[in-house]
Amino acid sequence: MKRNNSNTRSKSCFLRLVIPIPQTAAYAGIVLLFMALHFEQAHALELRGHFKPQATVVNIPDDSLLQDFTDDPARDTGFGLRLKLSTDVGGWSWHSDYQLIAVKGDQLELRQQNPNLGFNAVTLADDEQRVFDLSHRISDQDDRVITHRLDRLYLSHTSNKTVFKIGRQAVSWGNGLIYNPVDFFNPFDPAAIDTEYKTGDDMLYAQYLLDSGDDLQAVWVGRRDDDDEVSADVSSLALKYHRFSESNEFDLLVAEHYDANIIALGGSVDFADAIWRSDIMLTDTGTENFTSAVLNWSYSWIAWGKNTTATLEYFHNGFGIDDGKYDPVALADNPELLARIQRGEIFTLGENYLAAAATIELAPLWLLTTSIFGNLDDDSMLLQIFSQHDLQQDLQLLVALNLPNGSDGSEFGGIDSAVGDRTLAVGTSLFAQLGWYF
Repeated sequence: MKRNNSNTRSKSCFLRLVIPIPQTAAYAGIVLLFMALHFEQAHALELRGHFKPQATVVNIPDDSLLQDFTDDPARDTGFGLRLKLSTDVGGWSWHSDYQLIAVKGDQLELRQQNPNLGFNAVTLADDEQRVFDLSHRISDQDDRVITHRLDRLYLSHTSNKTVFKIGRQAVSWGNGLIYNPVDFFNPFDPAAIDTEYKTGDDMLYAQYLLDSGDDLQAVWVGRRDDDDEVSADVSSLALKYHRFSESNEFDLLVAEHYDANIIALGGSVDFADAIWRSDIMLTDTGTENFTSAVLNWSYSWIAWGKNTTATLEYFHNGFGIDDGKYDPVALADNPELLARIQRGEIFTLGENYLAAAATIELAPLWLLTTSIFGNLDDDSMLLQIFSQHDLQQDLQLLVALNLPNGSDGSEFGGIDSAVGDRTLAVGTSLFAQLGWYF
Protein backbone atom coordinates (compact mmCIF):
# COMPACT_ATOMS: atom_id res chain seq x y z
CA MET A 1 0.00 0.00 0.00
CA LYS A 2 1.41 3.39 -0.98
CA ARG A 3 1.84 6.04 1.68
CA ASN A 4 0.40 9.50 1.14
CA ASN A 5 2.91 12.32 1.10
CA SER A 6 2.17 15.48 3.02
CA ASN A 7 3.71 17.70 0.32
CA THR A 8 1.32 19.31 -2.12
CA ARG A 9 1.96 18.43 -5.75
CA SER A 10 0.26 18.89 -9.09
CA LYS A 11 -2.03 16.05 -10.21
CA SER A 12 -3.24 17.66 -13.43
CA CYS A 13 -0.47 16.32 -15.64
CA PHE A 14 1.43 13.11 -16.07
CA LEU A 15 4.88 14.28 -14.98
CA ARG A 16 5.41 15.16 -11.34
CA LEU A 17 7.06 18.57 -11.27
CA VAL A 18 9.70 17.84 -8.69
CA ILE A 19 12.69 18.52 -10.92
CA PRO A 20 13.21 21.96 -12.44
CA ILE A 21 11.16 22.61 -15.58
CA PRO A 22 14.22 23.35 -17.74
CA GLN A 23 15.63 19.92 -16.89
CA THR A 24 12.28 18.29 -17.67
CA ALA A 25 12.07 20.09 -20.99
CA ALA A 26 15.66 19.15 -21.79
CA TYR A 27 14.97 15.48 -21.06
CA ALA A 28 11.86 15.50 -23.27
CA GLY A 29 13.71 17.44 -25.94
CA ILE A 30 16.54 14.88 -26.07
CA VAL A 31 14.07 12.05 -26.51
CA LEU A 32 12.12 13.88 -29.21
CA LEU A 33 15.32 14.93 -30.99
CA PHE A 34 16.57 11.34 -30.96
CA MET A 35 13.31 10.15 -32.50
CA ALA A 36 13.22 12.95 -35.07
CA LEU A 37 16.82 12.43 -36.26
CA HIS A 38 16.40 8.70 -36.68
CA PHE A 39 12.76 8.31 -37.63
CA GLU A 40 13.48 8.11 -41.34
CA GLN A 41 16.04 5.36 -40.83
CA ALA A 42 14.11 3.47 -38.17
CA HIS A 43 11.92 0.49 -38.64
CA ALA A 44 8.27 1.50 -38.73
CA LEU A 45 6.81 2.44 -35.39
CA GLU A 46 5.05 -0.62 -34.04
CA LEU A 47 1.74 -0.18 -32.26
CA ARG A 48 0.26 -3.17 -30.46
CA GLY A 49 -1.96 -3.65 -27.47
CA HIS A 50 -4.88 -5.37 -25.85
CA PHE A 51 -8.29 -4.69 -24.35
CA LYS A 52 -9.37 -6.83 -21.38
CA PRO A 53 -12.85 -6.58 -19.86
CA GLN A 54 -13.22 -8.66 -16.71
CA ALA A 55 -15.63 -9.52 -13.89
CA THR A 56 -15.23 -10.98 -10.40
CA VAL A 57 -17.80 -12.43 -8.00
CA VAL A 58 -16.81 -13.21 -4.39
CA ASN A 59 -18.94 -14.95 -1.79
CA ILE A 60 -18.74 -13.54 1.76
CA PRO A 61 -19.31 -16.11 4.56
CA ASP A 62 -22.06 -15.35 7.09
CA ASP A 63 -19.63 -15.04 10.03
CA SER A 64 -17.26 -12.70 8.21
CA LEU A 65 -16.95 -9.13 9.42
CA LEU A 66 -16.88 -8.12 5.76
CA GLN A 67 -20.63 -8.80 5.68
CA ASP A 68 -21.08 -5.51 7.56
CA PHE A 69 -19.29 -3.50 4.87
CA THR A 70 -20.20 -4.95 1.48
CA ASP A 71 -22.85 -6.84 -0.44
CA ASP A 72 -22.87 -10.63 -0.59
CA PRO A 73 -21.77 -11.71 -3.08
CA ALA A 74 -19.39 -8.87 -3.86
CA ARG A 75 -19.36 -8.08 -7.57
CA ASP A 76 -16.81 -6.08 -9.54
CA THR A 77 -16.41 -5.32 -13.22
CA GLY A 78 -13.86 -3.36 -15.20
CA PHE A 79 -11.48 -3.28 -18.10
CA GLY A 80 -7.86 -2.64 -18.92
CA LEU A 81 -6.57 -1.11 -22.14
CA ARG A 82 -2.85 -1.27 -22.91
CA LEU A 83 -1.26 0.43 -25.93
CA LYS A 84 2.34 -0.53 -26.70
CA LEU A 85 4.39 1.74 -28.94
CA SER A 86 7.99 0.89 -29.85
CA THR A 87 10.63 1.47 -32.48
CA ASP A 88 14.31 0.67 -32.96
CA VAL A 89 17.26 2.23 -34.73
CA GLY A 90 20.29 0.00 -34.96
CA GLY A 91 21.12 -0.99 -31.40
CA TRP A 92 18.79 1.62 -29.92
CA SER A 93 15.13 1.05 -29.12
CA TRP A 94 12.36 2.96 -27.42
CA HIS A 95 9.32 1.48 -25.68
CA SER A 96 6.22 2.96 -24.10
CA ASP A 97 3.09 1.32 -22.69
CA TYR A 98 -0.01 3.39 -21.98
CA GLN A 99 -2.71 1.99 -19.69
CA LEU A 100 -6.33 3.02 -19.25
CA ILE A 101 -7.98 1.15 -16.37
CA ALA A 102 -11.57 1.31 -15.11
CA VAL A 103 -12.92 -0.62 -12.11
CA LYS A 104 -16.38 -0.53 -10.53
CA GLY A 105 -17.86 -2.63 -7.76
CA ASP A 106 -18.15 -3.80 -4.19
CA GLN A 107 -14.58 -4.97 -3.60
CA LEU A 108 -13.20 -1.66 -4.83
CA GLU A 109 -15.58 0.30 -2.59
CA LEU A 110 -14.61 -1.83 0.40
CA ARG A 111 -10.91 -1.20 -0.22
CA GLN A 112 -11.46 2.52 -0.84
CA GLN A 113 -13.45 3.07 2.37
CA ASN A 114 -11.73 0.52 4.64
CA PRO A 115 -8.12 0.08 3.47
CA ASN A 116 -7.08 -1.65 6.70
CA LEU A 117 -9.68 -4.44 6.68
CA GLY A 118 -7.28 -6.76 4.90
CA PHE A 119 -9.69 -7.63 2.08
CA ASN A 120 -7.72 -8.91 -0.89
CA ALA A 121 -9.31 -6.66 -3.48
CA VAL A 122 -7.56 -5.56 -6.64
CA THR A 123 -5.36 -2.54 -6.02
CA LEU A 124 -4.60 0.04 -8.68
CA ALA A 125 -0.97 0.95 -9.21
CA ASP A 126 0.02 4.51 -8.37
CA ASP A 127 3.29 6.44 -8.47
CA GLU A 128 3.39 7.90 -4.96
CA GLN A 129 6.87 6.50 -4.36
CA ARG A 130 8.19 6.24 -7.91
CA VAL A 131 10.67 8.76 -9.27
CA PHE A 132 8.22 10.05 -11.88
CA ASP A 133 4.49 10.46 -11.40
CA LEU A 134 3.13 9.06 -14.68
CA SER A 135 -0.31 8.19 -13.31
CA HIS A 136 -3.49 10.24 -13.05
CA ARG A 137 -6.95 9.34 -11.77
CA ILE A 138 -9.52 10.64 -14.23
CA SER A 139 -12.41 9.75 -11.91
CA ASP A 140 -12.19 8.67 -8.27
CA GLN A 141 -15.40 7.72 -6.48
CA ASP A 142 -16.26 5.29 -3.70
CA ASP A 143 -17.22 2.40 -5.95
CA ARG A 144 -15.62 3.31 -9.26
CA VAL A 145 -12.21 4.48 -10.43
CA ILE A 146 -10.90 5.42 -13.86
CA THR A 147 -7.15 5.93 -14.11
CA HIS A 148 -4.53 6.15 -16.82
CA ARG A 149 -0.78 5.82 -16.61
CA LEU A 150 2.44 5.00 -18.40
CA ASP A 151 3.53 1.56 -17.20
CA ARG A 152 6.55 1.38 -19.52
CA LEU A 153 8.66 4.26 -20.81
CA TYR A 154 12.29 3.42 -21.42
CA LEU A 155 15.18 3.79 -23.82
CA SER A 156 17.52 0.84 -24.37
CA HIS A 157 20.75 0.08 -26.18
CA THR A 158 21.91 -3.43 -27.09
CA SER A 159 25.28 -4.57 -28.43
CA ASN A 160 26.92 -7.98 -28.76
CA LYS A 161 27.91 -7.99 -25.09
CA THR A 162 25.88 -5.30 -23.35
CA VAL A 163 22.32 -4.24 -22.64
CA PHE A 164 21.46 -0.90 -21.07
CA LYS A 165 17.98 0.42 -20.25
CA ILE A 166 16.86 3.64 -18.60
CA GLY A 167 13.31 4.52 -17.64
CA ARG A 168 10.18 2.74 -16.46
CA GLN A 169 10.52 -0.99 -16.99
CA ALA A 170 10.23 -4.33 -15.19
CA VAL A 171 12.72 -6.99 -14.15
CA SER A 172 12.11 -10.53 -12.82
CA TRP A 173 14.64 -12.64 -10.95
CA GLY A 174 14.47 -15.85 -8.96
CA ASN A 175 13.75 -19.54 -9.48
CA GLY A 176 10.41 -19.86 -7.72
CA LEU A 177 7.57 -20.96 -9.98
CA ILE A 178 4.72 -20.24 -7.54
CA TYR A 179 6.36 -18.43 -4.61
CA ASN A 180 9.41 -16.37 -5.51
CA PRO A 181 11.17 -14.63 -2.59
CA VAL A 182 14.06 -13.35 -4.75
CA ASP A 183 11.65 -11.51 -7.06
CA PHE A 184 11.11 -8.51 -4.77
CA PHE A 185 10.45 -5.92 -7.51
CA ASN A 186 6.63 -5.91 -7.88
CA PRO A 187 6.12 -9.69 -7.81
CA PHE A 188 2.83 -11.37 -8.67
CA ASP A 189 0.54 -12.82 -6.03
CA PRO A 190 1.03 -16.62 -6.20
CA ALA A 191 -2.71 -16.97 -6.92
CA ALA A 192 -2.82 -14.17 -9.53
CA ILE A 193 -4.65 -15.04 -12.75
CA ASP A 194 -3.44 -12.48 -15.27
CA THR A 195 0.36 -12.44 -15.02
CA GLU A 196 1.12 -11.06 -18.47
CA TYR A 197 2.66 -7.78 -17.30
CA LYS A 198 4.40 -6.81 -14.08
CA THR A 199 4.00 -3.23 -12.88
CA GLY A 200 6.95 -1.15 -14.08
CA ASP A 201 9.41 0.77 -11.89
CA ASP A 202 11.68 3.71 -12.68
CA MET A 203 15.10 2.12 -12.90
CA LEU A 204 18.49 1.77 -14.54
CA TYR A 205 19.33 -1.70 -15.83
CA ALA A 206 22.61 -3.00 -17.25
CA GLN A 207 23.75 -6.42 -18.40
CA TYR A 208 27.17 -7.61 -19.56
CA LEU A 209 27.67 -10.93 -21.35
CA LEU A 210 30.95 -12.72 -20.65
CA ASP A 211 32.79 -14.82 -23.24
CA SER A 212 31.89 -17.95 -21.24
CA GLY A 213 28.16 -17.30 -21.72
CA ASP A 214 27.72 -16.14 -18.12
CA ASP A 215 26.38 -12.66 -17.52
CA LEU A 216 26.42 -9.86 -14.96
CA GLN A 217 23.34 -7.75 -14.27
CA ALA A 218 22.89 -4.57 -12.27
CA VAL A 219 19.70 -2.72 -11.32
CA TRP A 220 19.03 0.55 -9.52
CA VAL A 221 15.40 1.28 -8.63
CA GLY A 222 14.74 4.81 -7.47
CA ARG A 223 11.93 5.69 -5.05
CA ARG A 224 10.69 8.69 -3.09
CA ASP A 225 10.45 8.86 0.69
CA ASP A 226 7.70 10.45 2.80
CA ASP A 227 9.28 13.87 2.16
CA ASP A 228 8.90 13.31 -1.61
CA GLU A 229 12.67 13.13 -2.08
CA VAL A 230 14.48 10.44 -4.08
CA SER A 231 16.33 8.71 -1.26
CA ALA A 232 18.73 5.79 -0.94
CA ASP A 233 16.82 4.78 2.22
CA VAL A 234 13.87 3.60 0.13
CA SER A 235 15.63 2.77 -3.15
CA SER A 236 17.19 -0.51 -4.29
CA LEU A 237 20.56 -1.45 -5.76
CA ALA A 238 21.11 -5.06 -6.85
CA LEU A 239 23.87 -7.00 -8.60
CA LYS A 240 23.46 -10.50 -9.99
CA TYR A 241 25.87 -13.01 -11.50
CA HIS A 242 24.28 -15.70 -13.65
CA ARG A 243 26.24 -18.81 -14.66
CA PHE A 244 24.90 -20.97 -17.46
CA SER A 245 25.87 -24.46 -18.63
CA GLU A 246 24.19 -27.19 -20.63
CA SER A 247 22.46 -28.90 -17.69
CA ASN A 248 22.39 -26.35 -14.87
CA GLU A 249 22.28 -22.67 -13.99
CA PHE A 250 23.57 -20.77 -10.97
CA ASP A 251 22.68 -17.33 -9.58
CA LEU A 252 24.39 -15.13 -7.00
CA LEU A 253 22.62 -11.93 -5.99
CA VAL A 254 23.57 -9.15 -3.59
CA ALA A 255 21.32 -6.17 -2.98
CA GLU A 256 20.53 -3.23 -0.79
CA HIS A 257 16.73 -2.99 -0.72
CA TYR A 258 15.12 -0.21 1.30
CA ASP A 259 16.88 -0.51 4.70
CA ALA A 260 17.96 -4.15 4.33
CA ASN A 261 20.96 -5.98 2.87
CA ILE A 262 20.21 -9.12 0.85
CA ILE A 263 22.32 -12.00 -0.41
CA ALA A 264 20.78 -14.88 -2.35
CA LEU A 265 22.01 -18.09 -3.96
CA GLY A 266 19.98 -20.10 -6.42
CA GLY A 267 19.94 -22.18 -9.54
CA SER A 268 18.38 -25.00 -11.50
CA VAL A 269 19.47 -28.45 -12.59
CA ASP A 270 18.13 -31.11 -14.95
CA PHE A 271 18.01 -34.35 -12.96
CA ALA A 272 16.08 -37.62 -13.53
CA ASP A 273 14.18 -36.12 -16.48
CA ALA A 274 12.82 -33.32 -14.26
CA ILE A 275 13.85 -29.73 -13.57
CA TRP A 276 14.80 -28.83 -9.99
CA ARG A 277 15.03 -25.16 -9.00
CA SER A 278 15.86 -23.48 -5.73
CA ASP A 279 16.73 -20.19 -4.05
CA ILE A 280 17.88 -19.30 -0.56
CA MET A 281 17.87 -15.67 0.51
CA LEU A 282 19.30 -14.02 3.63
CA THR A 283 17.95 -10.59 4.59
CA ASP A 284 19.79 -8.47 7.16
CA THR A 285 17.67 -5.57 8.43
CA GLY A 286 20.36 -4.32 10.80
CA THR A 287 18.57 -5.67 13.86
CA GLU A 288 17.47 -9.14 12.69
CA ASN A 289 18.34 -11.72 10.05
CA PHE A 290 15.62 -13.49 8.06
CA THR A 291 16.12 -16.54 5.85
CA SER A 292 13.67 -17.40 3.06
CA ALA A 293 13.94 -20.31 0.65
CA VAL A 294 12.09 -22.04 -2.16
CA LEU A 295 12.57 -25.47 -3.72
CA ASN A 296 10.53 -26.82 -6.62
CA TRP A 297 10.30 -29.77 -8.97
CA SER A 298 8.64 -29.76 -12.40
CA TYR A 299 8.06 -32.62 -14.79
CA SER A 300 6.35 -32.92 -18.19
CA TRP A 301 4.90 -35.99 -19.85
CA ILE A 302 2.12 -37.23 -22.15
CA ALA A 303 -1.04 -38.35 -20.31
CA TRP A 304 -4.03 -39.71 -22.21
CA GLY A 305 -2.51 -38.26 -25.36
CA LYS A 306 -2.31 -34.76 -23.82
CA ASN A 307 0.74 -32.67 -22.91
CA THR A 308 0.85 -32.49 -19.11
CA THR A 309 3.08 -30.60 -16.68
CA ALA A 310 3.23 -30.95 -12.90
CA THR A 311 4.95 -28.72 -10.35
CA LEU A 312 5.56 -29.24 -6.64
CA GLU A 313 7.04 -26.42 -4.57
CA TYR A 314 8.00 -25.82 -0.95
CA PHE A 315 8.35 -22.25 0.29
CA HIS A 316 9.79 -21.02 3.58
CA ASN A 317 8.86 -17.42 4.36
CA GLY A 318 11.47 -16.18 6.80
CA PHE A 319 9.29 -13.17 7.68
CA GLY A 320 6.22 -15.31 8.36
CA ILE A 321 4.40 -16.34 11.54
CA ASP A 322 4.96 -19.97 12.48
CA ASP A 323 2.16 -20.63 15.00
CA GLY A 324 -0.84 -19.95 12.77
CA LYS A 325 -2.04 -16.95 14.80
CA TYR A 326 -2.71 -13.89 12.65
CA ASP A 327 -4.76 -11.68 14.96
CA PRO A 328 -4.04 -7.91 14.94
CA VAL A 329 -1.71 -8.16 17.93
CA ALA A 330 0.34 -10.95 16.34
CA LEU A 331 0.59 -9.01 13.09
CA ALA A 332 1.65 -5.85 14.90
CA ASP A 333 4.46 -7.84 16.53
CA ASN A 334 5.84 -8.64 13.06
CA PRO A 335 6.56 -5.20 11.51
CA GLU A 336 8.99 -6.57 8.92
CA LEU A 337 6.27 -8.88 7.58
CA LEU A 338 3.68 -6.09 7.50
CA ALA A 339 6.06 -3.70 5.75
CA ARG A 340 6.65 -6.19 2.94
CA ILE A 341 2.96 -6.99 2.61
CA GLN A 342 2.17 -3.28 2.33
CA ARG A 343 4.89 -2.85 -0.30
CA GLY A 344 3.47 -5.78 -2.28
CA GLU A 345 6.58 -7.96 -1.91
CA ILE A 346 5.02 -10.77 0.14
CA PHE A 347 1.49 -12.19 -0.03
CA THR A 348 1.66 -14.84 2.70
CA LEU A 349 1.27 -14.63 6.47
CA GLY A 350 2.64 -18.02 7.50
CA GLU A 351 6.13 -19.43 7.50
CA ASN A 352 5.86 -22.72 5.59
CA TYR A 353 3.92 -23.51 2.42
CA LEU A 354 3.53 -26.42 0.06
CA ALA A 355 2.00 -25.83 -3.36
CA ALA A 356 1.24 -28.13 -6.26
CA ALA A 357 0.01 -27.44 -9.77
CA ALA A 358 -0.88 -29.61 -12.76
CA THR A 359 -1.54 -28.30 -16.28
CA ILE A 360 -3.06 -30.36 -19.06
CA GLU A 361 -3.34 -29.24 -22.66
CA LEU A 362 -6.96 -30.11 -23.42
CA ALA A 363 -6.48 -28.80 -26.97
CA PRO A 364 -3.60 -27.01 -28.74
CA LEU A 365 -5.05 -23.66 -27.62
CA TRP A 366 -6.69 -24.66 -24.34
CA LEU A 367 -4.87 -25.17 -21.02
CA LEU A 368 -6.50 -26.29 -17.78
CA THR A 369 -4.52 -25.83 -14.54
CA THR A 370 -5.41 -27.06 -11.08
CA SER A 371 -3.38 -25.56 -8.22
CA ILE A 372 -3.34 -26.10 -4.47
CA PHE A 373 -1.73 -23.58 -2.11
CA GLY A 374 -1.30 -25.03 1.38
CA ASN A 375 -0.27 -23.27 4.58
CA LEU A 376 1.56 -25.96 6.59
CA ASP A 377 1.44 -23.93 9.81
CA ASP A 378 -2.36 -23.70 10.11
CA ASP A 379 -3.52 -26.48 7.71
CA SER A 380 -5.57 -24.09 5.58
CA MET A 381 -5.51 -24.20 1.79
CA LEU A 382 -6.70 -22.60 -1.43
CA LEU A 383 -7.80 -24.69 -4.42
CA GLN A 384 -7.72 -22.89 -7.76
CA ILE A 385 -9.04 -24.20 -11.09
CA PHE A 386 -7.87 -22.06 -13.99
CA SER A 387 -8.76 -22.25 -17.68
CA GLN A 388 -6.81 -20.42 -20.40
CA HIS A 389 -8.47 -20.76 -23.80
CA ASP A 390 -7.37 -19.04 -27.02
CA LEU A 391 -10.75 -18.77 -28.74
CA GLN A 392 -9.08 -17.52 -31.90
CA GLN A 393 -5.79 -15.94 -32.91
CA ASP A 394 -6.33 -12.63 -31.08
CA LEU A 395 -8.96 -13.57 -28.51
CA GLN A 396 -8.21 -15.25 -25.17
CA LEU A 397 -10.60 -16.24 -22.37
CA LEU A 398 -9.36 -16.66 -18.78
CA VAL A 399 -11.65 -18.20 -16.15
CA ALA A 400 -10.64 -19.08 -12.58
CA LEU A 401 -12.49 -20.57 -9.64
CA ASN A 402 -10.98 -20.09 -6.17
CA LEU A 403 -12.06 -22.33 -3.28
CA PRO A 404 -10.50 -21.41 0.10
CA ASN A 405 -10.72 -23.83 3.02
CA GLY A 406 -9.59 -23.68 6.64
CA SER A 407 -10.67 -23.17 10.21
CA ASP A 408 -11.60 -19.78 11.66
CA GLY A 409 -8.47 -17.76 12.33
CA SER A 410 -6.40 -19.49 9.64
CA GLU A 411 -4.99 -17.73 6.61
CA PHE A 412 -7.38 -19.17 4.01
CA GLY A 413 -10.23 -19.80 6.46
CA GLY A 414 -10.31 -16.16 7.56
CA ILE A 415 -7.97 -14.42 9.97
CA ASP A 416 -9.20 -13.01 13.28
CA SER A 417 -10.71 -9.52 13.04
CA ALA A 418 -10.52 -8.83 16.83
CA VAL A 419 -14.26 -8.04 16.72
CA GLY A 420 -16.03 -10.72 18.73
CA ASP A 421 -15.91 -14.08 16.96
CA ARG A 422 -15.91 -12.50 13.51
CA THR A 423 -13.22 -13.21 10.94
CA LEU A 424 -12.11 -11.50 7.73
CA ALA A 425 -12.98 -14.55 5.65
CA VAL A 426 -13.81 -14.56 1.96
CA GLY A 427 -15.43 -17.54 0.32
CA THR A 428 -15.62 -18.98 -3.17
CA SER A 429 -14.75 -16.54 -5.94
CA LEU A 430 -15.09 -16.63 -9.72
CA PHE A 431 -12.98 -14.56 -12.11
CA ALA A 432 -13.48 -14.16 -15.87
CA GLN A 433 -11.50 -12.08 -18.36
CA LEU A 434 -11.70 -11.78 -22.13
CA GLY A 435 -8.56 -10.48 -23.80
CA TRP A 436 -8.59 -9.01 -27.32
CA TYR A 437 -5.11 -8.43 -28.80
CA PHE A 438 -4.32 -6.16 -31.71
